[in-house]
Amino acid sequence: MLAEADLELIHALQLQPRASWAELGRTLDVDAVTAARRFGRLADRGEAWVGVSPGPRLFEQLCVAFAEIDCTAGAAAGVAATLGGHPHAVTIERSADTHRILATVATADVAAMAYYTLDVLSSVPGIAAVRTRIVTHMFTEGGSWQIDALDSAQRARLLPPSERANSDQARGGHEITAHDRLLLRELYQDGRASYQALARASDTTAHSVRRRLERLTRLGLLRFRCDFARPLGGWPVAVTFWATAPVKELSAIGHALVRLPEVRNCAAVTGDHNLVVQASLHSVSDVLRLETRLTDTHGGLIVTERTMTLRHDKLLGRMLDPSGRSVGVVPPDVWREPGCAVG
Repeated sequence: MLAEADLELIHALQLQPRASWAELGRTLDVDAVTAARRFGRLADRGEAWVGVSPGPRLFEQLCVAFAEIDCTAGAAAGVAATLGGHPHAVTIERSADTHRILATVATADVAAMAYYTLDVLSSVPGIAAVRTRIVTHMFTEGGSWQIDALDSAQRARLLPPSERANSDQARGGHEITAHDRLLLRELYQDGRASYQALARASDTTAHSVRRRLERLTRLGLLRFRCDFARPLGGWPVAVTFWATAPVKELSAIGHALVRLPEVRNCAAVTGDHNLVVQASLHSVSDVLRLETRLTDTHGGLIVTERTMTLRHDKLLGRMLDPSGRSVGVVPPDVWREPGCAVG
């Protein structure tokens, strides 16, 4: 299990993933060398890492879906391993139904989503059926989920300036370029990579890289994130609720649910249910408590199905072992044509 000091460092990095070790050390009341050494130890063991995730504005440019994949008997592990190599299957979860996989899929547009789910997935050995629920609105996603290890004063010191100001001030239809994709590929590997290292990898200058990343984050297209082996940090339970809400109340309910500390994903979707809620919890008994809270607070909300995740094989491009440790990275590249080999 992760120590309390490790969780405090992880929370600090969730607030400011690219803060200097000196700044992080001051917040945690340790010196910079200690903070850097502690995170280096966590990273070497795959117990914590810094990467990137889509910003809220990027979801407006992509097609995202939850794909429920039924596998033939005994094939789920092999299918999960195959999908792990797909840059469009950004997250892969195996549920308590041992023959079913839930994959979070992202593509550049609906046409690419159709090709991936109808053609690419159908050709994977061991897949018997695929049900695709297209996200019509993402209320939040995993990049904003945080633990609660720091006190309010410590959190205030690390709150990014963009969040102290109006986070909605930077709107617009800016597109991700081919150069941006090179940067993202490096940042999925190491979200704390120096501007100099990123400049070398993308054949540009450190100043240009810094300016570009600041613009992408300001526009809401990119978000840095710190994640960790959740089972080792006290969050061993992940659950997905499929729910139905009155259409006129759906937006209000969705925005209310994302404020709950347990919720890591919440989206309006197509299909039999119009809302999906994913949560990280401390215990199995918390599943019923959370479901009761959801339905008691929102009288129009009906939870019709709940599925526990027994194992995350992949989390936003990070390949995980059974304990949730990072063992590799397959950088998501949603702009790549589905079915093309990862280069």
